[in-house]
Amino acid sequence: MLTTFMTAIAVLALLFVMMSIKIVHQGFRYTIEHFGRFVRVAQPGFNFVPPFFYRVGRKINMMEQVLDIPGQEIITKDNAMVAVDGVVFFQVLDAAKAAYEVSDLYSALMALSTTNLRTVMGSMDLDETLSKRDEINARLLVVVDQATEAWGVKITRVEVKDIRPPQDISNAMARQMKAEREKRANILDAEGFRQAAILKAEGDKQSRILEAEGRKEATFRDAEAREREAMAEAEATRVVSDAIAGGNAQAINYFIAQKYVEAVAEFARSPNAKTILFPVEATQLIGSLGGIGEIAKQALGGDSPPKAPAPNKGTSAGRGAPPALPGVPRVEG
Repeated sequence: MLTTFMTAIAVLALLFVMMSIKIVHQGFRYTIEHFGRFVRVAQPGFNFVPPFFYRVGRKINMMEQVLDIPGQEIITKDNAMVAVDGVVFFQVLDAAKAAYEVSDLYSALMALSTTNLRTVMGSMDLDETLSKRDEINARLLVVVDQATEAWGVKITRVEVKDIRPPQDISNAMARQMKAEREKRANILDAEGFRQAAILKAEGDKQSRILEAEGRKEATFRDAEAREREAMAEAEATRVVSDAIAGGNAQAINYFIAQKYVEAVAEFARSPNAKTILFPVEATQLIGSLGGIGEIAKQALGGDSPPKAPAPNKGTSAGRGAPPALPGVPRVEG
């Protein structure tokens, strides 16, 4: 009997010790209650909690957690209905407060985030809700974090995942975006045409300037050429005048014959002139060609060239045909 009793006592002691050992995993905290009253928080690792007198109250997750905010319909300031959903990142800093200051931590966080999301987005226009997500997240973070501070919870981040406006508003926004893009495209096209017109005008201006400078330079060169030609003519006239003043009348005959030959050559080059008719007085000028031979004789010191043959006796009223000259077409009276 004694042996059986001692065995039973040993078994009960072993069960008591086994029931008293509590292993808390890393990232968790256990609240220990003594007859229903909170006494301490069990840290991660080995903890001795005598049964019957103490018990584990709540197992609190101390890691950062994510709470999904379900999609909900929100009316904005300009009476537009949008569907919004988001997420809340939070972390429990005080296990005792999280266990005993709020009845259901997750439900409380869900309700708090939902109501504040409605409040914040309801005070903004539709365009602001679509373009100012960072501002919405910051305002929600401040409001929800202040409300959960008494629960020993730290709100680390609040993010709006999606904002879905109604289909008709989405279509209107798409048309507005298309019109805005077309407007910018037209502005860019106009800017391109403007720049092209400016560049073309600049090119025309430079072309006209260069053309005017070319005409100016050509006019200057022409004037200089005419001036030199006039100087040459003046010098030739002076030489002829000096020759005439010195008693040499053949010089003037030379110039007359030269102009005559040039005129006859111009007549000969005409494509449709086969026969050239001169007046009677013009034939008498051919006799001045003999002055050319006299001048050549004086210049070269040689014998005088042969005289021109006498005019034909058969011509009426003394109208003789001029002698044929080399390079000069035959003239018919």
